Amino acid sequence: MTDRTDIPAPPPVSAAKRTAFSILAAISVSHLLNDMIQSLILAIYPLLQNEFSLSFTQIGMITLTYQITASLLQPLIGYYTDKHPQPYSLPIGMGFTLSGLLLLSVAQTFPLVLLAAALVGTGSSVFHPESSRVARMASGGRHGLAQSVFQVGGNFGSSLGPLLAALIIAPYGKGNVAWFSLAALLGIVVLLQISKWYRQQQQIIKKRGPVPNNVTVLPRKTVALSMGILLVLVFSKYFYLTSLSSYYTFYLIHKFGVSIQNAQIHLFVFLFAVAAGTIIGGPIGDKIGRKYVIWASILGVAPFTLMLPHANLMWTSILSVIIGVILASAFSAILVFAQELIPGKVGMVSGLFFGLAFGMGGLGAAVLGYVADRTSIELVYQICAFLPLLGILTAFLPNLEQKQS
Repeated sequence: MTDRTDIPAPPPVSAAKRTAFSILAAISVSHLLNDMIQSLILAIYPLLQNEFSLSFTQIGMITLTYQITASLLQPLIGYYTDKHPQPYSLPIGMGFTLSGLLLLSVAQTFPLVLLAAALVGTGSSVFHPESSRVARMASGGRHGLAQSVFQVGGNFGSSLGPLLAALIIAPYGKGNVAWFSLAALLGIVVLLQISKWYRQQQQIIKKRGPVPNNVTVLPRKTVALSMGILLVLVFSKYFYLTSLSSYYTFYLIHKFGVSIQNAQIHLFVFLFAVAAGTIIGGPIGDKIGRKYVIWASILGVAPFTLMLPHANLMWTSILSVIIGVILASAFSAILVFAQELIPGKVGMVSGLFFGLAFGMGGLGAAVLGYVADRTSIELVYQICAFLPLLGILTAFLPNLEQKQS
């Protein structure tokens, strides 16, 4: 774009020397624990369906309740903490997740299950904006790498949920969800240490003042159009991922007659592929430019999503892995791209995009559950297969990054 203004900065210190890898590792582990707990809700859907005689619409309502509490609160929390950083909000967020987990383990009615889902969603809304800010603070300028390390923890945790549910919860009952409160307590301990580092960094910043960075100033119309495109791409990614994460077990059980435990293991394999793909997008985006990563990961997955509804069990498993790896590489690139479109609003942007991701997941779960009830679970996958074609919109994004050697 010829009408942008680049404000130069002094020669930067080597990013590799400034990257706080111990903090990145700790926040990634915290993300793993947080999202592992949250994914248990998805993983025990078949158990909840059997215990409470739930329809697919009610299954969708559980996801909608969880996702909406996260999606509506996250941008607001991010906006507030941009102005008033709250280092110790991180363990508080995990405390909400712990409360929801314990309630879910003893819930005897469907409304209590919804309340538990809402508490877990509230925990996410507090955790994600501030933890994403911590990842950026610890990045040393390698923003894509930092977001990938942070997010791979969450995705790996999400993949562990179904596996642990198959091994620990499915054979013995929903009450064993309570054992995972130990993971939440561990998360609180780790987050307390991260919060101390976060507070120290805030004190250092106050003493020395802000450090100037390269800032790309774009016209408001360009920023608005670009943000709109990124939000549409997040919609396509997470609406499709919801069709797999929320209904993949039912799809496999219904179409191929596999057992609940077998289906949960297939879900673990898919979510593990998502975790593996997450670590790819950020570093590659730092090297070649995030726009190219976004283009390849959204539009590039379309041929495989279009084949999935027509595949047998073996090819369904293979295609789901390919789809997970490719599609997952997008989010780190999208998030950092958005943060660079609106400098200085890391919390708000992170909250908006994590919130939209959760919101689209919740809306997708409710809509797709209704479609599955009225038609068939197979039709859900045939419809969602076309969503990645929206990746063509990436062509209209501006080029922001300076490629690294």
